[in-house]
Amino acid sequence: MTNLSGKHFIVTGGTQGLGETTAKLLATSGAAAITICGRNEDNGTRVAAELDGLGCEAIYVRADRSRVDDCEAVVARHDERFGRVDGLVNAAASTARGTITDTNAADWDAMMALNLRAPFLLIRDCVNCMIRDRIAGSIVNIGSVSGHGGQDFLTAYSTSKGALMTLTKNAAHSLAEHRIRVNCLNIGWMATPNEHVVQTVEHDRDDDWLDAADQAQPFGRILRPEDVAKLTAFLLGDDAELMTGSCIDYDQIVVGARD
Repeated sequence: MTNLSGKHFIVTGGTQGLGETTAKLLATSGAAAITICGRNEDNGTRVAAELDGLGCEAIYVRADRSRVDDCEAVVARHDERFGRVDGLVNAAASTARGTITDTNAADWDAMMALNLRAPFLLIRDCVNCMIRDRIAGSIVNIGSVSGHGGQDFLTAYSTSKGALMTLTKNAAHSLAEHRIRVNCLNIGWMATPNEHVVQTVEHDRDDDWLDAADQAQPFGRILRPEDVAKLTAFLLGDDAELMTGSCIDYDQIVVGARD
């Protein structure tokens, strides 16, 4: 298990799904403090209490990531409470559907605000704290293999994730002199509560869609949040201290290869 003893983290989307799973793994890996954020106050207070129960001091900051002020308030509240930032996980994202022909300007702008501008703002503010305190921190952006091009019904989403890869590399290069690392995980198909809604409501699949999805995969299942949380924790820890600017495709379908 990765040792994150004494470190302080911010996890976006930490009120549910991948963010919640990641925050709990960080807590059990020795993290001293975690700030989570999201719009669902009931979930946020619940997860913060559970993190406290795991021996990790935690706070929940209610934030709508489409709002600049809310994004900036997350880091400000964390810094006010804990006084340092060792790592950031940008785990929250919108997966709203839309093709090249039916995505309107408002939908496009909303996607970019949530999936690209919010991570940028959080990175910027966390990095300023790290530089101030001379902390060799680590940032992990949760991207998607769709960032390489994506499906026809994910035009804005795929574009936002492609841009997130560029942001990752640019920030990693810019921050290397401060020993602040920035990496990205381009994850493939993953089973989350939100994905269940997407599959059953938007794609009209049966409730047992996951069984069929698992059986169709070369390794017998699609990703679970626990898989991604483990790799995220590794990238945050000292075992990955020489790894920066990497955009890792985490999927069993190899991008660019085909029969």
